[in-house]
Amino acid sequence: MNIYFSAMVLLISLPSFCMQTADITLPELGDRVSGAVSQNDEKIIGKEFLKQVYFQAPLIADPLIQEYTELLVYRLSEYSNVKNREFTILIIDDNSLNAFAAPGGVIGVNGGLFLNADNEAQFSSVMAHELAHLSQRHFARNVLNAQDKSIGSAITMISSIALALVTNNPNAIAIGPAVLQNQNLRYSRLFEKEADRVGFTNLIKAGYNPKSMGEMFENMNNLKRLSGETPPEFLLTHPLSSSRVNDAMNAAEGIPEKNTKYDSLEYSLIKSRLKVFYGKIPSQSLRYFEAKFKKDKSDSSLYGLSIANNINNNFNESIKLIDILIKKHPKNLFLNTTKVEILTKSKDYDKALKLANEILHISPKNYPLSVNKSKLLLEMKNFFESEKIIRDQLIRRNNDPQLWLLLSEIQRGGRNIIGYHQSKAEYYLLLGQDEEALSQLEFALNLTENNFLVSERILTQIIAIKERINKTRGL
Repeated sequence: MNIYFSAMVLLISLPSFCMQTADITLPELGDRVSGAVSQNDEKIIGKEFLKQVYFQAPLIADPLIQEYTELLVYRLSEYSNVKNREFTILIIDDNSLNAFAAPGGVIGVNGGLFLNADNEAQFSSVMAHELAHLSQRHFARNVLNAQDKSIGSAITMISSIALALVTNNPNAIAIGPAVLQNQNLRYSRLFEKEADRVGFTNLIKAGYNPKSMGEMFENMNNLKRLSGETPPEFLLTHPLSSSRVNDAMNAAEGIPEKNTKYDSLEYSLIKSRLKVFYGKIPSQSLRYFEAKFKKDKSDSSLYGLSIANNINNNFNESIKLIDILIKKHPKNLFLNTTKVEILTKSKDYDKALKLANEILHISPKNYPLSVNKSKLLLEMKNFFESEKIIRDQLIRRNNDPQLWLLLSEIQRGGRNIIGYHQSKAEYYLLLGQDEEALSQLEFALNLTENNFLVSERILTQIIAIKERINKTRGL
């Protein structure tokens, strides 16, 4: 799926990077902007957007990639002007280069961004730009300049953007008010320049080499050349010029050399992980990394070769290769979690559980490892312990639909049918599918029999959902 972002909207991906190194003067956002769209309004709009994306967009349900991206965004946000640092990070299952920011702290990243950014610094330059969209409250300022400033119109527009995003149908944006669309077209370029400028400065503050922005430009230009006469829609709506690449490089010239951070081991591993993930045929992925490792003996090549062997069921070779990396980086959680995955797939459950417990003793409640241990226990049919782990993770990640879906799978395996329907209802609620959630809760209610406490809790939830549905219908 090629994700489309129109220049008419403020969910703009990887736009022009402004390479000015002068001190930045940020606009006064104050009461005028908050009067148009308050911070709380932005949260409401963001939730509506999330429902659309959760329901329709394919997401990469990979805790290792998810945690890495979350930690990087939160770390970058420390150097940004984002006041409310509560983010929802979406990893979109699309191998094209793209990223976006939406009201309420929603940041989306295509799998393809990892593949097209050579290192963590280039990837971070994009994330810094998206954070700047949020810190400068570009969505709220766009609404401020529109004739129709109602939250209803803003939600309609954000929902249509989400629909265009996940269905590759730019005409879906036509649902939004025409005047609002025109205002977005008028102001988006100005906001993009501001986000470029702010993002560039914050990237430097975070310690990344500023040359990474220019390098990211070069990658995008190369992508444009390789696309021939039909470049991706993103490059059509955000044209790149050689002068902008030069501007980026020239601006970086004046930055002190102390900013030298480019890459991390984890980022290079994710690139290899996604290369295998997007490989159409397992045997081709194996041949690719065998050839790559002959030329490049890097950790990332060795990691790619290990997991390529894993998906080809060459488990002994996969373990042998991952052990070489773990010997070199013994405390690396990413590598050890990957070994747990390989051992689980090979059905070597006892070794997988032993390793998971050893690492969790060092890093208690680690998200990727905890999820993998839960899936391992599910394979071992230890449903009680598996459910316990996911419930503990849900204390911190209660709005993660994938965790609720996994919990429902565990409960179904353990024949906790009431719990299964309740968890499935929570999953549907996060997707904005109130009718489906209601149906699940009604199934659960019919099974509670004489359990008064459970039935009361379910009934209360049913009443709240029905009221919301009636309100939506204007009843």
